[in-house]
Order: sequence, then structure tokens, then C-alpha cells
Amino acid sequence: MKNVFFAIVVILLLGVGGILLQIFLSKKDSKWLGLILPIITFSISVIAVANVAMFSIDVKQTLLTIVSVLAIYNIPTVILLCVYKACRSKIKERKDIEKMNIQDLQ
Repeated sequence: MKNVFFAIVVILLLGVGGILLQIFLSKKDSKWLGLILPIITFSISVIAVANVAMFSIDVKQTLLTIVSVLAIYNIPTVILLCVYKACRSKIKERKDIEKMNIQDLQ
């Protein structure tokens, strides 16, 4: 029971840490820094699909497994991309307001 609780706590801490790191990277000036974690998680999902495709025999079962593996493994990718989009839209909004303020001063 203690091992299960410990595993759940570790997974939650890794998830929260990953999201906080994504927020930190997304707020940087470079757009590409915020895309590092989503690219990594997408790459992991592609590797998982390659493993499934390499060791399967039945075509119908393989396609079903590939679709389910892609769906499950890309949940973190979608979450990280949503965080990226939210942070970048706030930055863009702030820059647009600064441009308007500068134009008002002229």
C-alpha cells in the first residue's frame, strides 16, 4: 500500500514539475524553448508506436493498438501544447498593448 501511495505522489510531482517547467520555458522570449517538452513527449509516443508496430503480427489488431498508443501517449503532448498556447497568447497580448501605448504617445 505504501508503494502505491509513493508511486502516485512521485507521478503527481513529476506532472506538476513538468507543467511548471513548461510554463517557465513558454514565457521566455524565444518561441522554440516552449516547444522543447512537447517535442520530447511526441517523440516518445512515436518510439512507442514503432515498438508496437515492430512486434505485432495481425494488421487489424496492430492498427487498433497503434491508435490507442498514440492517443494515450500524446495526452501529455496536448496538455503541454495548451500550456504553451496560453502563455504565448498572454505574451502576444501584452506586446500588442505595449505597441498601442507607444502609438498613443506619438
